[in-house]
Amino acid sequence: MRTKLTDFTFRFKSRGAYTITYTSPKTGKTWKKYITNMGIMDKTKNADEPKLKDLELLKYIVKR
Repeated sequence: MRTKLTDFTFRFKSRGAYTITYTSPKTGKTWKKYITNMGIMDKTKNADEPKLKDLELLKYIVKR
């Protein structure tokens, strides 16, 4: 399955910091990560049409 922006939940924590939850569409399992990397946030959450490679990178960051 392709990774989509809707697989992620973004919760604002403070300026430049989010808690991101990734939910696998196949298994329903979730992973959470506190992220301060605004570069990846700009490429995914703040993008009009995020690229698949950026969504995959965000998924990798959240799952590790």
